[in-house]
Amino acid sequence: QVQLVESGGGLVQAGGSLRLSCAASGGTFSAYTMGWFRQAPGREHEFVAYISWIGSVTYYANSVKGRFTISRDNAANTVYLQMNTLKPEDTAVYYCAAVRVSTTTRWSAYDYWGQGTQVTVSS
Repeated sequence: QVQLVESGGGLVQAGGSLRLSCAASGGTFSAYTMGWFRQAPGREHEFVAYISWIGSVTYYANSVKGRFTISRDNAANTVYLQMNTLKPEDTAVYYCAAVRVSTTTRWSAYDYWGQGTQVTVSS
């Protein structure tokens, strides 16, 4: 059983930056692709980015490409999401998720999910 805990959310003005972290425990972190998703009020979970289990493959949603960067530190069992040039439409609860030895943008395909961290971007 893998536990995921997100941190780093908050309130930021448009154009600002935040760095989200997701600490994993209870499993072999390096065996999991790690993804970030977000959910705005009244909307479905939206894929943001993933990084493969050995970190060699990353993939981004078009809406964040060029602004967000996903990275991982397997020694620290942590995945990060650096978010730059934030926009009001980035406001959402951000979740990290883990899927074993696979790469996917589908929320339901992941095996484990965190509780989420709120990101609010003011205009």
